[in-house]
Amino acid sequence: MKITLIRHTRVAVETGICYGWSDVGVAPAFETEASRVKENISNEQFDIVYSSPLSRCRKLAAFCGFHEPILDDRLKELNFGEWEMKKWDDLTDPRLELWYKDWIHLPAGGGESYENQCRRVAQFLDELRHSGHTDACIFTHRGVIACAMVYAGICPVEESFSIEVDYGSKNVLEF
Repeated sequence: MKITLIRHTRVAVETGICYGWSDVGVAPAFETEASRVKENISNEQFDIVYSSPLSRCRKLAAFCGFHEPILDDRLKELNFGEWEMKKWDDLTDPRLELWYKDWIHLPAGGGESYENQCRRVAQFLDELRHSGHTDACIFTHRGVIACAMVYAGICPVEESFSIEVDYGSKNVLEF
């Protein structure tokens, strides 16, 4: 099975803002960036298309010609809880230092742990791999793509937060 994961384009959020589950808009350069994504997948023949329900992913899917992807909450970014839409540099939450030391197991800002995010992504991918489809496309987020790479054995979980996943990038997994 081939699974193509596409990260959403840049967002209209100031650099340094934590925005995980928040439904933020796309950057002004959306059409330019989305055109590159569309061109990058123009020769693909997906037999099923999914998207995170957040608008930055749905909008990119629609621009690429997939107006009704299957929406799945398991494809959302990490839930940063009380830290959502706050500047990382301004956070004074005492849990932040603990989270930096154990970001895999501790919930971010009272939201979700990376371990939990990877678990929900793995559950989704298990179901997809047993669905009978052979060529899937998923419009999603950096964290989900990193979790998928862990799932595929591309990297250990401890190194997955440092994986480069550019905005609008296409990442292909084969099983």
